Amino acid sequence: MSAARTLATAARVLRQLRHDPRSIALMVLVPCVMLFLLRYVFDGSPQTFDSIGASLLGIFPLITMFLVASIATLRERTSGTLERLLAMPLGKGDLIGGYALAFGLVAVVQSVLATGLALWALGLDVVGSPWLLLLVALLDALLGTALGLFVSAFAASEFQAVQFMPAVIFPQLLLCGLFTPRDQMQPALEAISNVLPMSYAVDAMTEVLRYPDATGAFTRDVLIVAGCAILVLSLGAATLRRRTA
Repeated sequence: MSAARTLATAARVLRQLRHDPRSIALMVLVPCVMLFLLRYVFDGSPQTFDSIGASLLGIFPLITMFLVASIATLRERTSGTLERLLAMPLGKGDLIGGYALAFGLVAVVQSVLATGLALWALGLDVVGSPWLLLLVALLDALLGTALGLFVSAFAASEFQAVQFMPAVIFPQLLLCGLFTPRDQMQPALEAISNVLPMSYAVDAMTEVLRYPDATGAFTRDVLIVAGCAILVLSLGAATLRRRTA
């Protein structure tokens, strides 16, 4: 990988995003809108919003970044842009790193807006530091980006990229502990949940919800989420194809 080529790729992706207001709205505004709706769905029971709002603050960015990253990368391949780029002195690692960096910058904006809205406008009550909440939200968004870049290698069309969402995201959503504690699940499902990264993202948010300082469990969960994002990005670089067959 070359830092200069990676930065150049990131700059190109950001220029493209600047001319795509729908993608920007999906990445930046949709998590905020979903949190706003969720707050007033539970208007008569604020404690319910407090109990699940922190977890969803991490899940919503993961889902939106997964969708946008997978479709954007696939669009590059189907349009022939990816093939032309890889014909230049640009490695797969440079390309994936540039995309991750560009979407990571967008994820920072997304996470700051969503966290600020939840804490100061919607009254989400957490014991821990808002900065820890923001850190987990950002890592979740980066994980969503990594998963999106990875699955785009296996899709032949934008429709197929969207179809990967039920296969990749929905099982994690059901097994992450949002709806019921993972230790109360059927043992086989609990074992599966223990290897899914979203489970540790939800666990980290729960630690921030309950404890004023970063605990050992929080540190472990954050490192696992970050490690999964790096691993998936590496797999994405290894499986990246020049064109759609």
